[in-house]
Amino acid sequence: MKLIRRAPNKGFTLLEVMIALVVMSSALILLANSWAGATLRVKKAQSSFEIASLLEAKMAETEIKYRGGSLDEIPEDPQEFDIDEKYKWRLSSKKIEFPDITSAFTQGGPVNPMIQTLVQQFTETLNKAIREVTVTIILTQDKKTFEHSAVTYFIDYNKVGGMGPGVPQAAPGGG
Repeated sequence: MKLIRRAPNKGFTLLEVMIALVVMSSALILLANSWAGATLRVKKAQSSFEIASLLEAKMAETEIKYRGGSLDEIPEDPQEFDIDEKYKWRLSSKKIEFPDITSAFTQGGPVNPMIQTLVQQFTETLNKAIREVTVTIILTQDKKTFEHSAVTYFIDYNKVGGMGPGVPQAAPGGG
């Protein structure tokens, strides 16, 4: 008896093709998701860099504009300015109110009137001489608004009245 030999199969079965398609489509989905995530992170990093650059520039511009002048020149009401359709910036300032710290000098007893007067004068001087200035960059993107701020403090050394280092004090007796 003669055995009939069959020719070896040279193609893929339907099951093998289906498994290969599932593996390949899963790999493509993973690749597309990671590409989209990377693109989103690059856009976010670029936006953060732009905001940081704008904040730095506007803060430097504000410091140059008000440096050496009176604190009364700095507007207290928030002022908004358009940079372009995507960005705006806002300048606001407020007076600093230091708390009354005379109770820290009591040590369980009555406050020395001279110390109380000195501390009150010092606190009043600081309240008049320091102003907090905030620069805010406002980003409008995809109908959402994001705000990023930087804060600095301006000191008017003319109002300090001899309390700062290197500032001459008035002679006793008003002369």
